[in-house]
Amino acid sequence: MIGVTGANGLLGSFIVRKLVDEGERFIAFRRQNSDTSLLDDLGDKVEWRELDLLDPVSVDEAMEGVTAVIHTAAIVSFDPRRARAIARANVEGTRNIVNACLANGVDRFIHVSSVAALGRSRGDKVVDENHKWVENGQHSDYAVSKYRAELEVYRGQQEGLKTAILNPSVILAPADWSRSSAKLFKYAWDERLFYIDGSLNYVDVRDVATLAWLLLKSGTENERFIVNGGSVTFKAFFDAVASRFGTKPPMIRLSQKFLSIVARIEGLFARIRRSEALIGPETARLAGAHFRYQNQKIKDVLGFRFRSLDETLDWCCQYYVGKFGTKKA
Repeated sequence: MIGVTGANGLLGSFIVRKLVDEGERFIAFRRQNSDTSLLDDLGDKVEWRELDLLDPVSVDEAMEGVTAVIHTAAIVSFDPRRARAIARANVEGTRNIVNACLANGVDRFIHVSSVAALGRSRGDKVVDENHKWVENGQHSDYAVSKYRAELEVYRGQQEGLKTAILNPSVILAPADWSRSSAKLFKYAWDERLFYIDGSLNYVDVRDVATLAWLLLKSGTENERFIVNGGSVTFKAFFDAVASRFGTKPPMIRLSQKFLSIVARIEGLFARIRRSEALIGPETARLAGAHFRYQNQKIKDVLGFRFRSLDETLDWCCQYYVGKFGTKKA
């Protein structure tokens, strides 16, 4: 029996759909009273079980009968105001899941991490699975939390848990565009004027879901895999999205100096709106960096072919156009 943490979240919901398509038996874990609307259409095909990541007893009880876990539950945020909540959910939550797996004899543990856990510095051109984390005080709270969560997984390995780690880049999906990476689509829809120099590394959510399942079935142990469909400049990305929306793409490139100013202004307005800034300090620090996350390892091990950016953007933009209509440039 497969257990999926964060099953009601964006990635978790696509993993659940993959398991349904493959005829797998699974338990979908959720917090009490959490929103499950992303999976409402599946009805009784989904068996829900409540689990509170921060309550070790709850986690232990939820693992009854589970033989494998795909762990997706996490807070994805770059808002420094949420540092404590991010650390608790991503590090403490993963620790509790790993401990419960060890205590209940769970055989396989697939941990969905992030490329943020690999660390990155200006000057890096290619980052692969062997990239070493360097404590330099410049990583976001989210990146630190994902790195430390992986340390909990490695501890589980040493204690006998069979694990594998997926490190996805920016996950693209048709979703609520007020949250996470979907804000990139809203940015193009709103015809914002500015763009930053640099590269966006991306992956289709359907590819991440498929790879989580394939890796679970493969029996590969104690390995990590970067999950990245490719890399594109921010300008090319916004041009491609705007052309599908019929909107004007951003035309003014922000300099490094001006971007730092914009990041501070965005942060101020975000606090007023009680939302999260699209451009934060880490974005400003790494602006202008052209690099890619190497995806050859998972291609070689699983023989996988990632979807093209055009295929992903067609899918995502069709969703937004269907929901909001079109604009004329």
